[in-house]
Amino acid sequence: MKNFNTLLLITLMSSFCLTAQNSDTKKADKHFDRYEFVKAVDDYNKLVEKGKADSYVYGQLAESYYNIFNTVEAERWYAKALETSNDPEMVFKYSQMLKANGKYEASNNQMDKFTTMRPADNRATAYRANPDYLPKILDQGKKFNLQNADYNSEQSDFGGILNNGNLYITSGRNNSRKNYGWNDQPFLDIYTVAKNSDGSSQEATLANNKINTKYHEGLVSFSPNGKTMYFSRESYFEKDYQKDSLSSARFSQLYLFKATKLGDDWDIVESLSVNSKSYSVKNPSVSADGKTIYFASNMPGGYGNFDIYKASINTDGTLGEPVNMGQKINTEAQEMFPYISSNNTLYFSSTGHLGLGGLDVFYTKEIDGKISTVRNAGIPINSNADDFAFIIDEETNQGLVSSNRAGGKGSDDIYEFKKLEPLCDVLVIATVLDDKTREPIAGATVALFDTEGNKVVSKTTDTEGLAEFMIECEHDTELEVIMAGFDSRKVQVKGSNEEENNVQINLDPIEKLILAETIDLAPIYFDFDKSNITTQAAFELDKLVQIMNKYPEMKINAISHTDSRGLESYNINLSDRRAKTTVQYVISKGIDEARISGEGKGEAEPKVDCSTGCNKAQHAENRRSEFIIVDSLQQ
Repeated sequence: MKNFNTLLLITLMSSFCLTAQNSDTKKADKHFDRYEFVKAVDDYNKLVEKGKADSYVYGQLAESYYNIFNTVEAERWYAKALETSNDPEMVFKYSQMLKANGKYEASNNQMDKFTTMRPADNRATAYRANPDYLPKILDQGKKFNLQNADYNSEQSDFGGILNNGNLYITSGRNNSRKNYGWNDQPFLDIYTVAKNSDGSSQEATLANNKINTKYHEGLVSFSPNGKTMYFSRESYFEKDYQKDSLSSARFSQLYLFKATKLGDDWDIVESLSVNSKSYSVKNPSVSADGKTIYFASNMPGGYGNFDIYKASINTDGTLGEPVNMGQKINTEAQEMFPYISSNNTLYFSSTGHLGLGGLDVFYTKEIDGKISTVRNAGIPINSNADDFAFIIDEETNQGLVSSNRAGGKGSDDIYEFKKLEPLCDVLVIATVLDDKTREPIAGATVALFDTEGNKVVSKTTDTEGLAEFMIECEHDTELEVIMAGFDSRKVQVKGSNEEENNVQINLDPIEKLILAETIDLAPIYFDFDKSNITTQAAFELDKLVQIMNKYPEMKINAISHTDSRGLESYNINLSDRRAKTTVQYVISKGIDEARISGEGKGEAEPKVDCSTGCNKAQHAENRRSEFIIVDSLQQ
């Protein structure tokens, strides 16, 4: 917005080279070459403590931790090694560890480096195609089409709301009005705009003098039946203003008024009880049920200059006490122009939340007294200018937004838009139960993952076995549930438009995984031609660790298999590496190495016979690990 509306409505890296193995690293390297990564870590760390570490040792430490999926330590040592490295693969792995630890921005920075190093690499091209695996501001631009409205003038035009077929806007186009000194434009008035059958607009019509005065009038909202208008007006008209004792200048506030429809026009204008000559109230928006009014105010007790408030509308038309919408919505800066839609999504403009510049439009939802994540509406709704007075018809997905962005007709213009994709939040309620007793499990860890497999947030279930998450609707997610003494589970959560998505997760006792001769884990699959522990493998192996901790006499033989692609001798060696890496992961979790051994079978014992050909999924089934109990259980 231009100034007068602001007063009114806002009052390069060095090369990395591995040194040759030497007497200092010989012992650690031997463990590393044997895939004894836990011992390798101990020995490399001792070199660090003795001050005998160099880029080679840091890199080996990182690789050791990477292979046993200790992401925190792997991140630490990759960072240290990369102080003197220009190795693309190390940069890529560092990026993956950062992402695994929830450091998405830092991960993206490393991927940016990787793509410049290896622009033709498939990983680089895939990243460039979709660099933001979590919702980002600019991604929202796919959700709207937007165009400048044909009823804008060369003066300021903003707002806009339909009532009984007429569009009510605020405009400074009335040249018969006295100009406002701040920008030498006329004071603002409320106009109506009727639409022709072909969709074009008729000439804007000035509302009557019961609504408009010689001073400023602002945004408009209506009761559900359309017979009560709520609008902003300067307090000058009420002769209610303050005088500066030094300059004798007069300062008015913004007040809220309501008018009643009598016949075909508006009459009986009344000041609302929330007004005060000590502060402003403005930008009204009435809920679809007519029971609540939202507005902006700089009244004392807020979080910033202007905050978003709400108040009940009583049956007699009076208002209840104003309630601040809270710190999740309101910041130390400016929050204004609330609009509550028919599905109770609250849209508003802010300079305090992260945006593209100036005022940006944001949205959130209040569900059972809880405010969901505040999100930026993205481009083209938002720009690097001021973007405000957003409204939308949730049934037709059509709406209006105002902006002073470049390319408009006047200082502020109204833009019409069509929403193309959903823009909302879903409350996911996870209930964790004991499958045997059907009693709730308190203290279970429930983690939420996005569609890229990144952990977004983790919570602990309460005494009723509940953990709640706010997610964007239409987005598939995954929940991971871990509880001592129980078999951990992962549950897919399908994207939804519903306000709530209830997910019940039943956990079996961990003993259910113990069969007569084996531990019945989900298959431990490896990527093609790889032997490092993956996220999914770590999830399953942690169950084995839990069982072995509970039964300290248990001994396990981990047998690894490959698919039939590649030479038989190569597959034997590959499966042996996978078995040893699996064993090392379990040892890294505190299990005595005497209790677990590993063995590679290569392609000799396939789960799926691929002699006549197999698809990708069938080959993956053959790349697995099995866990044989080699000693009897003792409690």
